[in-house]
Amino acid sequence: MKPLPELMSFLEGLSEPHILFDARYRILAANAAYRQQFSQAQSVVGRTCYEVSHHFSVPCDQAGESCPLARARESGQRERVMHLHHTAKGEEYINIELAPIFNAQGKQAYYVEKMEPIRVAQGQAAAHGLIGRTPAFQDMLSLVARVAPSMATVLLLGESGTGKELVAQAVHASSTRAHKPLVAVDCASMPETLFESELFGHERGAFTGANTARGGLVEAASGGTLFLDEVGDIPLTVQVKLLRLLESGTYRRVGSTDLRHAEIRVVSATHRDLVQMVDKGTFREDLYYRLSTFPIHLPPLRQRREDIALLSAALLQRMSPTRVLTLSTAAQRLLQEQDFPGNVRELRNLLERTALLCDGGSLGIHQLERALQSSARPLNSRVGAHSQQPSSIAAAAGEMPGTSTLKSAERAALANLVENFAGTRSELAHHLGISTRSLYRKLNVLR
Repeated sequence: MKPLPELMSFLEGLSEPHILFDARYRILAANAAYRQQFSQAQSVVGRTCYEVSHHFSVPCDQAGESCPLARARESGQRERVMHLHHTAKGEEYINIELAPIFNAQGKQAYYVEKMEPIRVAQGQAAAHGLIGRTPAFQDMLSLVARVAPSMATVLLLGESGTGKELVAQAVHASSTRAHKPLVAVDCASMPETLFESELFGHERGAFTGANTARGGLVEAASGGTLFLDEVGDIPLTVQVKLLRLLESGTYRRVGSTDLRHAEIRVVSATHRDLVQMVDKGTFREDLYYRLSTFPIHLPPLRQRREDIALLSAALLQRMSPTRVLTLSTAAQRLLQEQDFPGNVRELRNLLERTALLCDGGSLGIHQLERALQSSARPLNSRVGAHSQQPSSIAAAAGEMPGTSTLKSAERAALANLVENFAGTRSELAHHLGISTRSLYRKLNVLR
């Protein structure tokens, strides 16, 4: 059954990229916005959505990914997911919104899919923005994409160096306030005596040295986003006034009795355990709940080791735009063995130190080892990991060597392949004919 011409005409007039496909995943139409933004050498009409977007031979849910069509079949309603799609510009993160279309019998006959590129993140090395491909990174990014268009207050939680400020910038850039200012407040470096006046401003004569009236950072962020970095360091005396700002949107300048209105969205971040601080009485419980409307946990680098090669390439490009620097395969492997307690910030420092020890353009394992040895705090290295035998990996996964079950044989075969495969995890997944997410699920069993 062909879709109605009126439906085809409606899709063609939409300004956002849309495709229409049937219950067998076959693309029936792609509107002008899609053709312009995701144009490919080959027409997409008549092909399956999973083959076009992912180069899969089976639907997404059979390849370890989240399939919006499969979810819509179960829920009977609109579904949203985030995918890493193949496009004419390379792989891009795409926010997908799928809506089922019902026929006269009330059954799902067609599906309309809207695609919106997530400009603030890349699945490949890039000069700007967030970078990553691992499931931990994608889970975090999907939360950013979901909350950014809303007005919800966001709390970013993660270790130092995980990129909380970059994520805050991504939330702002993906929101309806992107054309307004993003004002960052470094709560950890601000003296307690000046905190209130810096945040809310002051009137002339409010204190010694206040010779003129001055607006604060809240006022500077009007219409945009106020980013409170290291919010756990805000003094208790200021916390109650911040709570008033969040609850009523009003504040007073220091030395003034007049209420002012602030039209802002607040994003905060901390590496501290705020719940523990609440229990100790060093952080207000009501402020904590107001700030944590939508918490997002940023994964540490040790939980996304497969992103280290991408991050390294991007960091090398950023720190030395006029000098082409690359990492040898052995150096990449050694980097992936590090735990990086300082996360991406520590990775950057290590790469910069390695580059200074290298006269050529290729950073090798010897320069990297020298850089590691000269660290003020030497990083952990799982030396000998490459020599681990498949039998020991199977034992670590809970299987006795020589176990003859099909499951243990599969694990042993995968462990052997992982140990001897020279490429990346993405290349290994392609070699096995499965998605990267499916491969990670299998690898988790081996750990």
